[in-house]
Amino acid sequence: MAGEIPDLKASERTGTGKGAARQARRDGMVPGIVFGGDKDPLAINIPFNVLFKRLKDGRFKSTLWNLQVEGHEDVRVICRDVQRDVVKDLPTHVDFMRLRRTSKVNLFIPVEFINEEEAPGIKRGGVLTVVRPEVELVVTAGDIPEKLVVDLDGKKIGDVITISSIELPNGAKPTIDRDFVVANIAAPAGLGGGDDEEEGAEAAEA
Repeated sequence: MAGEIPDLKASERTGTGKGAARQARRDGMVPGIVFGGDKDPLAINIPFNVLFKRLKDGRFKSTLWNLQVEGHEDVRVICRDVQRDVVKDLPTHVDFMRLRRTSKVNLFIPVEFINEEEAPGIKRGGVLTVVRPEVELVVTAGDIPEKLVVDLDGKKIGDVITISSIELPNGAKPTIDRDFVVANIAAPAGLGGGDDEEEGAEAAEA
């Protein structure tokens, strides 16, 4: 499960519009907006280096942040959008949504596979075919998982891992209302995968 909610520091942005945003970027800041939560939108600036590092660390959009803005109460937020420069691919604007701890939110949570070396199917030359490297869940804002873990220990060729076989955090549920395929262990190339490959392909198209 996700650990302590990380802090994200920002400053209130004075002025609105493109002029203020351009000035923020010249000052080494990334302009942003905080909305929702029955409060007025708040224009903010985040230091470019801080935001860039957080983005490189990964899972920025699936992390619940404790946003700290001087002169305002701390608020839990989640990133809704990061706009980037089309040429340099660097962040130019960021949108945050205020959340209550009990708020429900849809997030894509990454899936991690462990103990591949303990899977008999892989030892025999089988291939782990990942249909969904991340799964969209409805989660509680105060209990967002960092990742979902799939233990491949004992898995054989032809075995299929569905969402029902993965332990989900309390209160979380998939947005898809069926037992969809997350991964399978396919037969080595040339031997054919049979129905398992077809099921995996069907899930990928869903």
